[in-house]
Amino acid sequence: MQRCFDLARRGAGWVAPNPMVGAVLVHENKIIGEGWHQRWGESHAEVNAFGSVTPQNRLLLPKATLYCNLEPCFHTGKTPPCVLRIIAEKVARVVISNVDPNPLVAGQSIAKLSANAVAVTTGILEQEGQQLNRTFFHWITQRKPYVVLKWAQSADGFIGKSGQQVKISGPESQRLVHRWRSESSAVLVGTTTAVTDNPRLDNRFFPGPTPLRIALDWDEKIPLDHHLLDGSQASWILGPKRPALQSNTLFLAIPKQHWIPSLLESLYEAQKAILLVEGGANVHNQFLQQSVVQELRVIKSATPIGSGISAPGIPPGYSLVEHYPMGSDRVEIYRLDSTIPPVA
Repeated sequence: MQRCFDLARRGAGWVAPNPMVGAVLVHENKIIGEGWHQRWGESHAEVNAFGSVTPQNRLLLPKATLYCNLEPCFHTGKTPPCVLRIIAEKVARVVISNVDPNPLVAGQSIAKLSANAVAVTTGILEQEGQQLNRTFFHWITQRKPYVVLKWAQSADGFIGKSGQQVKISGPESQRLVHRWRSESSAVLVGTTTAVTDNPRLDNRFFPGPTPLRIALDWDEKIPLDHHLLDGSQASWILGPKRPALQSNTLFLAIPKQHWIPSLLESLYEAQKAILLVEGGANVHNQFLQQSVVQELRVIKSATPIGSGISAPGIPPGYSLVEHYPMGSDRVEIYRLDSTIPPVA
């Protein structure tokens, strides 16, 4: 099952809003096939695992065990139901980490496999599987994107200085942030950050898909020559339409008073499952006040800057679940999930 998790992670950023899934075929303690869901709309992990089995090993399938971290799909979407392929291949046993919470599946594949004489075991490394696909489970059960707040703070607790672009974290952390962007469906900044820092909000320092860029600009303060309005990638601007801009820049007439719930609804409708909010402080606080944040990612520098804009505090209810060095910085990950034990 751990191998399934490792394979599944290769789809991070590529498969959302679908879950990350890996599959491993085993005969007498030997792997004879494996695969993972590589791209949204393409073959699922189970199909890719069957496709990797060599011709001489296909005769072993009726005595093989299929491991997969999520219940195989039951419905026809972009691809046919995996449960039918498993039955057709006459696999003897299926071992699953998590039951799929999608109402279109939700145990139906398990029941169908059992009805066709396939032995089924569930709940293997169940908690680890839930954490691997926490964004998918949130997407399905809450019908809204999984929201991550990210910021970098100085050793004395500041995230920047008013009206100035201040570099706080090191190059290793910058590459990490670009990885996070590649694994997110959309990345958002407020007006002040967009104007002061002129960010690209791309992932040029890490391979992977480019996220949707989102910026707040109700008062039309972002200069037309700034990166977020250059048309280089798909962008949403919350505010009035600006003239002479690229066709892949969409202006959303979302009311400023209730913009967060409206934006999350629009992202859900657009199949954007993971929102990375990069700042600034006012935007972070608005998201926290709305109680819609599932995860906090904090990069802590060892260097003080003396004064500036204070970093948000960690609100009650968030547990530290990961922490590790990143160059000269330190990364801390907090999640709003009582099922995750705090890190010692």
